[in-house]
Amino acid sequence: MRRPAFLGNAGRIATLAWPVLIGQLAVLAYSTIDTMLAGRAGALDLAALAIGGAAYITVFIGLMGIVVAVGPIAGQLFGARHHAQAGAQLHQAMWLALLLSVPGCALLLFPQPFLDLARAEPAVAAKARAYLGALAFALPFALLFAAFRGFNTAVSRPKIVMALQLGSLALKLPLTAWLVFGGLGVPPLGAPGCGIATAICFALQMLAAWLVLQRDPFYAPFAFGAGLQRPHRASLAALLRLGVPMGASVMVEVTGFSFMAFFIARIGAVPVAGHQIALNLVSAMFMVPLAIANASSTLVAQSIGAGDLRDARRVGWHGLEMGGLIAAVMGGGVYLLREPILGLYTREAAVVAAALPLLAWVALFHVADAAQTVAAFVLRAWRITVVPMLIYVAALWGVGLAGGYALAFDLPGRVPPALQGAQGFWSAATAGLVLAGAALSGFLLWMLRRQRATL
Repeated sequence: MRRPAFLGNAGRIATLAWPVLIGQLAVLAYSTIDTMLAGRAGALDLAALAIGGAAYITVFIGLMGIVVAVGPIAGQLFGARHHAQAGAQLHQAMWLALLLSVPGCALLLFPQPFLDLARAEPAVAAKARAYLGALAFALPFALLFAAFRGFNTAVSRPKIVMALQLGSLALKLPLTAWLVFGGLGVPPLGAPGCGIATAICFALQMLAAWLVLQRDPFYAPFAFGAGLQRPHRASLAALLRLGVPMGASVMVEVTGFSFMAFFIARIGAVPVAGHQIALNLVSAMFMVPLAIANASSTLVAQSIGAGDLRDARRVGWHGLEMGGLIAAVMGGGVYLLREPILGLYTREAAVVAAALPLLAWVALFHVADAAQTVAAFVLRAWRITVVPMLIYVAALWGVGLAGGYALAFDLPGRVPPALQGAQGFWSAATAGLVLAGAALSGFLLWMLRRQRATL
């Protein structure tokens, strides 16, 4: 890499990435709080949270991936200084969020397919069903805020999103503790209490976001007005053309891991509880490359809109290098400290023993995860989404999920015991991520060279 150019672009990326990172960590802290409190309520509550969380993430992330297509579109318009047109994209993204909430809420209110997939025992299924019922009310607010977040990242204003997410988190911890363990006339609710607290926090967070749009002078050039603009067919169609492959890619990526919880739940409550802790830990680590990916994608989209394609190419590739280097350091550090870190999650020795072997894959897992994430986001800024979707299907579903199922349940009949059960899923998931990271990075490099050669 050319050091001065890399350092300059790394500084630009870091300026945008750090508030995105803090905001994302605040969001992840929701599930961390839920995991830690439900874990202290009991193994059944933690198992219900793992199954219910996997179902919610499957629904929410897939729909969110469509909504956040507002980012590349608004980013290019902002780079071209078409502020009113960029603002109109947020209105259309919010309409899209409301429309997508209808099927999403239906899936959460009637979650039997997810419970059947997990083969959850009746006690766990009842708690998971109540947890998902509460999250059905949270989903519309979560999708609307995703549109708000995508737009603000696109116009280089992630700090307001961070502030709202931190404010919501400040309410989340005491509210969840109260509802999970009971008190002041409220009975202990366990895992369902986590969902109720999340719904309340998301509703208040979105209300605050709407007030910011109406009252902050920063948004005046975007011509938001007092209410939502009417739905615009062409704008909605453009969002869907870009967003559906994005949403499909994200859904494949997430289900490649969330469905692991369903299948591991068939083994028992303790293995799925260990998986939930390991997944929460790697999800926390993932927030760093995700923030770098968001920042890199924003800068690339703005440079494309401004007509500076040379800068767009360089900042995108430097973002990939930056994400890989930081991920290597983080992965190695967490691997070395895995035992004391697991002690923060649970005191149950059986659950720690179930989670500990899974973290043996963490270093390679995290580096590959960083590479595929940054590469995919940079490609989205160029409005390239179909090829990444196909790569995800082959790598994360074909190698990761299907391969993990074959290993975990010893379908070939000769899988070593060390690669059966939850470890089989995690080893295959790591292999799938390595394949996705290599394929997406290689495709990005090919696209950038081809784009430069045509000028």
